[in-house]
Amino acid sequence: MNTRAVAHLISFMLMVIALAMLGCAGVAVLSGDPPAAVRALVISAGLVFGVGAALSRGTRGPLELSRRDGFGIVAFGWVAAAVAGALPYLLAGVIRQPVAALFESMSGLTTTGASVLTDLEALPRGILFWRALTHFFGGMGVLIMCVAILPFLGVGGMQIYRAEMPGPSKDRLAPRITTTAKLLWGVYVALIAAQTGLLMLGGLSLFDALCHAFATLATGGFSTRTASLGAFNSVYIEVVTILFMFLAGVNFSLHYRALSGQVRAYFRDPEFRFYCGIWLVSGLVLSASVWRTVYPGWGQALRSGFFQGTSILTTTGFATADFDAWPAASRLLLVLLMFIGGCAGSTGGGIKHLRLLVVIKMVLGEIMLFMRPQAVVRVKVGGRVLPPGAAANIGAFFTLFLLLFALNTLLMTFYTPDLATAASSVIAAMGNIGPGLAAVGPTQTYAAIPDPGQLILTFCMLLGRLEIYTVLIVLLPGFWKK
Repeated sequence: MNTRAVAHLISFMLMVIALAMLGCAGVAVLSGDPPAAVRALVISAGLVFGVGAALSRGTRGPLELSRRDGFGIVAFGWVAAAVAGALPYLLAGVIRQPVAALFESMSGLTTTGASVLTDLEALPRGILFWRALTHFFGGMGVLIMCVAILPFLGVGGMQIYRAEMPGPSKDRLAPRITTTAKLLWGVYVALIAAQTGLLMLGGLSLFDALCHAFATLATGGFSTRTASLGAFNSVYIEVVTILFMFLAGVNFSLHYRALSGQVRAYFRDPEFRFYCGIWLVSGLVLSASVWRTVYPGWGQALRSGFFQGTSILTTTGFATADFDAWPAASRLLLVLLMFIGGCAGSTGGGIKHLRLLVVIKMVLGEIMLFMRPQAVVRVKVGGRVLPPGAAANIGAFFTLFLLLFALNTLLMTFYTPDLATAASSVIAAMGNIGPGLAAVGPTQTYAAIPDPGQLILTFCMLLGRLEIYTVLIVLLPGFWKK
């Protein structure tokens, strides 16, 4: 690995984060936050910018990046961003334990939305805005943003794009990777602006609307209210949020094509059709399961069933109800949706619909071969035959995801009161969802989990956001050999 080049590129990311912290200090001043909160953000910005500037100056030189360097930039860049992002929480005194602050920061950047904070209404607005801004950076990828706004990073932009962009398919919208990064970020920002405007029409302040739009389009789930979106008790706000959560779970390259006039691109995409089917069926099943058991009316059942189904399927993690108190069938379905996640190329976490679709087709193919051993069975997606290597890669990812889930659940049983908490906390972290069941349910926080457990979950969040391989590769001894 070219350590000098990797450190040099990470230094610019740190300086971008520092400038964002300074912007949050401005929000704190305008909101009349206590001086301690303003100081915490200014000092954090100064420290992070100073480290970034010093690192940049000390690592100057030609930039030639290999694919291995791209993995290093993304893996170590995200860790560095999480450490930097923890500083405002610690210096402002809203979180006093370093591990908990790192957990909160990693949760924001990986758009997980799990939190150790309780009374959000009592927090300074500058800190809440920083918390929301970590979702904004993490949704489309902070390093992809750097590739978009810093043209000279285009030298290794493709390596960064491959390592950071979620999903097995990584569409290029233009020949130059910097142009692709700009287009993706442009669509992302446009959707955030649209949702912000619609939420303000529903009565939310600019601050609340913007923070929730950041969380929705990033499929993060951090709210400015302790009761999440349930605090507003508004059908309009929930419907708008369902729409944009759904859009955030779709491949953003499809949004770009639709905005370019190719609206049919949505329905030509087999993953999108599969996603729509799962979304519709799961929403109806959830609604039916809570009708009369939790809600007497079908309208309220539909409202809650589709909101929570969309929130969990897209890995956003907003809550308008305590779904941990729902019937067992509803809770089981929500846990299954946690594994699936969004589409490839979306801001959602999880295994991704495309991988699940391919695995289902592979299983059906094996069943066909069992019945007809002489048959020639090919896995097709959207009428195209999937290369054997691609199918094997997806199968390996699927297996590895489940193995890591099982291993981390075993580890978490030592730090949680019951198996439901252990298992749901791990899938909520690996799937970048946030709320789980039992002691980490939608009305609870992760504050009661001891430091070792929070570190395990922090690692799970990074695994999920960078889709396992990018993190595991840098842990292999062979990665460090020249």
